[in-house]
Amino acid sequence: MKSICVIGAGIVGCATAYALTRAGFQVRLLDARAGPGLGTSFANGAQLSYCYVEPLASPGTLRALPGMLLDPDSPLRFELRWDPRQWRWGLRFLAACTAAQSERGTREVLALAQLSRKTLDEWRERESLAFSFRRNGKLVLCPDQTTLDRQRRQVRFQSTLGCEQSVLTRAECVAREPALAAHAEHFVGGVWTADECLGDAHALCGELIRCAERDGATVEFDAEVESFEVTGNRVQAIRTSGGEVRGADGFVLAAGSHVPALARKLGIALPIYPIKGYSLTLPLLDPALAPEVSVTDLGQKTVFARLNGHLRVAAMAEVVGHDLSIPPDRIERMLKSVQMLFPGACDLTQRNEWAGLRPATPTSVPIVGPTRLPNLFVNAGHGALGFTLAAGSAVRLVELLVDR
Repeated sequence: MKSICVIGAGIVGCATAYALTRAGFQVRLLDARAGPGLGTSFANGAQLSYCYVEPLASPGTLRALPGMLLDPDSPLRFELRWDPRQWRWGLRFLAACTAAQSERGTREVLALAQLSRKTLDEWRERESLAFSFRRNGKLVLCPDQTTLDRQRRQVRFQSTLGCEQSVLTRAECVAREPALAAHAEHFVGGVWTADECLGDAHALCGELIRCAERDGATVEFDAEVESFEVTGNRVQAIRTSGGEVRGADGFVLAAGSHVPALARKLGIALPIYPIKGYSLTLPLLDPALAPEVSVTDLGQKTVFARLNGHLRVAAMAEVVGHDLSIPPDRIERMLKSVQMLFPGACDLTQRNEWAGLRPATPTSVPIVGPTRLPNLFVNAGHGALGFTLAAGSAVRLVELLVDR
């Protein structure tokens, strides 16, 4: 294969296009939106969580599921729809909530995350990528002793896989991040990972496209894929909403939550379903009261990252189809989390609200590889870790294409 068409210009698609271009392929990148990174990559949680990769499907999630689903304020929400794909995905998710599958998923995703860290570091050094990158460390707060004990077991397991993490007491958490002092009574301890990072995924999309175009890639926006032209068992071309026909030797589906619908046009079913999440971007009023390290509050199921003079707050996991509405009660819940953890740090009146759809597999392990059509590939299903795993997934896909 010499020419590759990548469909989707989120962080995964942009990383794929850049890596393919660097490997010597003739690359065309298409996206239905007006620019790169305008979907799930636009305002995500900003954390590059290379060590915090435990799958959502786990025995702990299964035990907590009934209570979370019955609680109207729960960060997890499931709305049953007349959608067989949702039911099938849900059943496969429940089947994946075993200790063996959770451990297997952790191993697979952690290996991909470490490859992604190495790859993105190389890209940053080579290209001087400007996306507000910082290696500021990450603190995961545990609301009770049961949660802390479970995290301690996870840290012990991940240490056998190369992760360096520390379990901290409440006092040690506050010493690590003094801005948490006002919230200290709401957690018993936490997990500290010194080499976790953060950045702006939307900005990185633009940077990767800039570098790919410099090296010869072609990029098209406002180009929604309407149909595929197939001869025998190979995709020959795609037809876009503007009527253009784009041919290539190979095609990569990297359009996030839209990948299953694209694959269905070719009779291919993929176990990917969107999990909706929300974010707020709040300007800082008093930087001294805002966290320097990235913070994940397991009690509130909320993440906090300091980005470009703002606090990025991301939360919730809702299996509600492709609905992108932003209910006021979800925003209020996130604002309360900010006030509880970091009172006075942010201007809550000047907020940018956002919702996005994380394309998730039942096991949290992304799909990176070929389909039954030998020149059609998938790079999707990264869930909440698309930013973290994008570079590693791109490298793996390039290796597969080079082998072929």
